[in-house]
Amino acid sequence: MRLLRLAVPLAGLALSLSAADNTVKMKNGIVNVPTNHSVDETVERVKSILQSKRITLFAVIDHSGEAEKVGLKMPPTKLLIFGSPKAGTPLMLAAPSIAIDLPLKILVWQDGQGKVWLSYNSPDYLKERHGLPAELLPNIAVVEILAANAAK
Repeated sequence: MRLLRLAVPLAGLALSLSAADNTVKMKNGIVNVPTNHSVDETVERVKSILQSKRITLFAVIDHSGEAEKVGLKMPPTKLLIFGSPKAGTPLMLAAPSIAIDLPLKILVWQDGQGKVWLSYNSPDYLKERHGLPAELLPNIAVVEILAANAAK
């Protein structure tokens, strides 16, 4: 019961799962969620949701911006790194190797056809990869809801 209370700040993201119906799951454990917003708009949507839920945004890495600084071009691509020690610490205590995949991440990127996607590691993939107990899955499963809500 105590473990579920640790996920409460993140569980508040459960506004709707309807956008999750459009996800494309790939064999490598990455879930891609389409959005009709630009990369910058989508990043702002994720940031706004995180802020409203008081979830720490540790970093935004602008891969395309960094590529441009060295004279290379790539479509807009930004990585958001975020999390909550209340949710992440129990995961790392149960399976220390998950620290390599925490904090959680969402990649917002534009493909060659101009379509924008939010991508993240599947919680089930992370559970299997690190041998997480099922009762801790809600601590990372919120990434699905966050991505779905940001994609709306």
